[in-house]
Amino acid sequence: MKYTEEHEWLRPEDDGVVVGITEHAAEQLGELVFVELPEVGSIVTKDGNCVVIESVKAASEILAPLDGEIVEVNDALVESPGRINEDPMGDGWFFKIKPSDPSQMDEHLDETAYQKMIS
Repeated sequence: MKYTEEHEWLRPEDDGVVVGITEHAAEQLGELVFVELPEVGSIVTKDGNCVVIESVKAASEILAPLDGEIVEVNDALVESPGRINEDPMGDGWFFKIKPSDPSQMDEHLDETAYQKMIS
């Protein structure tokens, strides 16, 4: 698993990478009340806006951590955005991306580096 400096996690799975936000990010945001996910089939660019989330505290945009195609989204979040708060590292995932350049994963933090960043 890898992490971004924007508090996203990236978990390689089959031929894609599942993306969500970390527990730290979910705690900082507070109760999430709205999620807008990308369309399946859309092409995203690393660091481009990809997901919109709103909490009781603020609205935030989640950036695409890799270049690629969105191959799956977690539609359950649209009806129940609170899943992100309940299980940010599991059921609260946002989307699965098929990277066009898998080597971009190497640019992200490992768990030790991420923990050091947030401490």
